[in-house]
Amino acid sequence: MTALPASVPPKGAVELGSWMIEDYHGLRIIRAELRRAVGELGLVGVSAGPCTSGSGSSAGRPSADDDDDDVAERIAVVATELATNALRHGRPPALVRLLRVTGLLIVDVSDHDPERAPRFDVERPLGQGGLGMLLARTFAVEVGWYRAGAGKHVWASFPA
Repeated sequence: MTALPASVPPKGAVELGSWMIEDYHGLRIIRAELRRAVGELGLVGVSAGPCTSGSGSSAGRPSADDDDDDVAERIAVVATELATNALRHGRPPALVRLLRVTGLLIVDVSDHDPERAPRFDVERPLGQGGLGMLLARTFAVEVGWYRAGAGKHVWASFPA
């Protein structure tokens, strides 16, 4: 297992929404709410990843709507994974916040266990779970964590 380096998200972020999760049943709601919230931002020309041939509009380039959907889906997946980790390895409830700072959307998930640093397992075989932090690291521009008060926050940033 490898520890995630401690770091804080970019300064000056504005909160766009927050959701409290008491148990695993709330994860589906959070995922839908985050997709809706990101969709309402009307991001134009955002690309969350490499373009692939055959998707989106002409010349293999995704349309703006495809890009919005891609960013929204990546944010929803990462937020769900981080919230699952907070419920499983931290002390519930978990708080999921969507933040925006120039050029970035940030998902910040907090729990009430400041002592347990987030870790990811780079050697765990597929299908055996425990890939949430690896997904976050793959889908996000940057991932970090920090302690604050009686809890810890794990965050991931995405292009806005």
